[in-house]
Amino acid sequence: MPVKSDRWIRQMAREQRMIEPFAEAQKREGVISYGLSSYGYDIRVADEYRIFTNVNTAIVDPKNFDARSFVEYKGDICVIPPNSFVLARSVEYFRIPRNVLTICLGKSTYARCGIIVNVTPFEPEWEGYVTLEISNTSPLPARVYSNEGLCQVIFLESDELCEVSYKDKKGKYQAQQGIVLPRV
Repeated sequence: MPVKSDRWIRQMAREQRMIEPFAEAQKREGVISYGLSSYGYDIRVADEYRIFTNVNTAIVDPKNFDARSFVEYKGDICVIPPNSFVLARSVEYFRIPRNVLTICLGKSTYARCGIIVNVTPFEPEWEGYVTLEISNTSPLPARVYSNEGLCQVIFLESDELCEVSYKDKKGKYQAQQGIVLPRV
């Protein structure tokens, strides 16, 4: 599975609407960079967040998730409490081709502050806004800036089509429109 170049990503964004909106080049005017890079695409975090809270003394259970575990927040900056966690979504909407798998990694600017981003792979023929998992591993409150770069997507193309795609499986996170909580 070769890693795809900026030329391939640009072509797929134009011809197949793989990434919308699409920034042709990395943007850096006083912001954490986002957009097309040499071998990937730096995605932005939207201004919608769900911040973990223990106000309701809920238990985190992926099979029976209690939405009261979060406080909804919308704004230009999200402050993540120390040793805590938020969910957010990407600004970009993705449509992954049937012969492509992606890996998403956090940007070094945030990683060097103790902010770790986890995003599961985008499977072949998955589409939607990405639900972003952002952890503040530091003992201090940490800021995340909305509409700026948060993580980089790397595209891997197979030389053959998969037998069963995420769309074929009718995956539970297909075509998600906002921050989607755990589903079983």
